[in-house]
Amino acid sequence: MLNEFLVEEHVKNALKEDIGFQDISTEALIDDKIVSASFNTRTDGVVCGLSVVKKVFEILSKDAKMTFKKQDGDNIEKGDILATVTASQKCVLTGERTALNYIRYMSGIATETAKYIKAMNNPNVRLTDTRKTIPGFRMFEKYAVRTGGGIPHRYNLSDCIMIKDNHIQCAGSVTNAIELAKKYNSHAHKIEIECENENQIVEALNCGVDIIMLDNMPIDDMKKAIKLINKKAIVEVSGNVTIDTIASIAAINPDVISTSAIHSGVKPLDIGLDM
Repeated sequence: MLNEFLVEEHVKNALKEDIGFQDISTEALIDDKIVSASFNTRTDGVVCGLSVVKKVFEILSKDAKMTFKKQDGDNIEKGDILATVTASQKCVLTGERTALNYIRYMSGIATETAKYIKAMNNPNVRLTDTRKTIPGFRMFEKYAVRTGGGIPHRYNLSDCIMIKDNHIQCAGSVTNAIELAKKYNSHAHKIEIECENENQIVEALNCGVDIIMLDNMPIDDMKKAIKLINKKAIVEVSGNVTIDTIASIAAINPDVISTSAIHSGVKPLDIGLDM
């Protein structure tokens, strides 16, 4: 579930950005007549963001009422009504674009995530996202990934210690990086390290890390690496993951596949608001 307090603050800022001093088009042309409008999908997909849409209209008017025809995570088909809003014409028209921005983008991510999971065709492998998110929009992206059937990776840098290639370079070696991480780490956080070759994997295993990420490796090399690791650490595979390659990656049975392709630059779902 999304944190309601954080959602409200985010939506308020989004409305401030969009409205500015006032919605001069609506103020010039529209009265306060009560109307109903429906959110309709113009394509198939997975819906996500309905509670955020509700928050948009609640902030604009305490009298706005939402009726949901679908729930987050539902499969939807072209022509489906997702929800209706009953409110003043001014409220509906002023909130329309902000509401659509949330639900279209979040539904696009949920839909793309579901496509990747279907293509993966291996229920024993978990699909996760990355931190390559739009600044300020991360909680919505990660919620949408989960809605589509994936799982979130780190929400932020404080979630776990993740040693990447530049960290190793700065620390001097895999061993030194892990030893420094263990000295600093809390008992409540795991340590993950990114490995690019067999030597780094052996070194990481000898140091006893929790997670080994196999980064940008050919399939055959990943197979050998998974055999070498032999359940001594969680295996995450990342890099060059696409809708066309994910099935072959999942077939070698890593524990986790991570990719930004399910959320970064994803096309928003075609959803409209009809008065």
